[in-house]
Amino acid sequence: MKLRLGLLVVLLAALPSLPAFAADDFPQRPLKIIVPFPAGAGPDNVARLVGQHLQDAFGQTVLIENRAGALGSIGAQEVARSAPDGYTLLMGTNTTHASNVATLESLPYDPVKDFAPVIRTTTTAMVLLVNPKLAAKDLPQFLSYAKATPNLTAGYGSGASQISIAQLQSRGGLSLIAASYRGVPQAMTDVMAGVIDLTFGDFSVAIPQMQGGTLRGIAVTSAARNELTPGLPALSEAMPGFEATIWYGLFAPAGTPEPVVNKIYAECAKYLAMPETKKKLADVGVIVAPLAPAEFGAFVKSEVVRWSAEVKAAGIQPQ
Repeated sequence: MKLRLGLLVVLLAALPSLPAFAADDFPQRPLKIIVPFPAGAGPDNVARLVGQHLQDAFGQTVLIENRAGALGSIGAQEVARSAPDGYTLLMGTNTTHASNVATLESLPYDPVKDFAPVIRTTTTAMVLLVNPKLAAKDLPQFLSYAKATPNLTAGYGSGASQISIAQLQSRGGLSLIAASYRGVPQAMTDVMAGVIDLTFGDFSVAIPQMQGGTLRGIAVTSAARNELTPGLPALSEAMPGFEATIWYGLFAPAGTPEPVVNKIYAECAKYLAMPETKKKLADVGVIVAPLAPAEFGAFVKSEVVRWSAEVKAAGIQPQ
């Protein structure tokens, strides 16, 4: 009995030092960042840039894995159920961690309780995109065309794009048929092919297509004109109150030791503060906007409330 008690005392005495030990030695093997959207989507572009820096800084391979489907909830659920050791991370968004609460009838994870926020990396907006063959060349022309042509098909592949379509209907008085896609890039492909009439694309995937002439940008979803596309009007200019500003950020599973979270955060924050990083991220259509773990956690809670209200106001029924 005395031997067992002595061993227990030794083990308990060692417990407080475990988190620090984990942080000092972390990482000792490859890390994985799960992107819950397709390759080429905005979150994927940011994850690959951040992942490359972490790989260089930590001297360990950082794998990027795409787990698309169900508005990002499949990939988010996988991370929520992963070991809380910092080796599996999620590049989450306002879709996975805010709007899904209201748009999905049965969400297989809790965006607040099941994750440890690491860092908000970036913010961005979306662009209303149409086929360049469409007669409408600007926002007034598009609204006139859409009102005269009911039941245009609009594709969405994220919570923000789904809500943007609903706002276009409610605030613009348009009649649209919403079509679900596994991700925004797939919806954009069908707009280019003439299969559907319009979609909302993240800046990171929309801007290259606009520059290449394969899609036409009509307007942006930010509250005002965006610094990345100064030539495009905001939809709010024609439809007051229209807004869908989106964000990306890294999450670990709940229970991940705080020193490990802080170590990943510190390295990411260092990378985001570099002038060359801001240019690289601007080139893929996003703006650097870091938040520390505690700030990010509070922000996510407020975003759940905000996006739930947006979903309700847009009249979207949970699926």
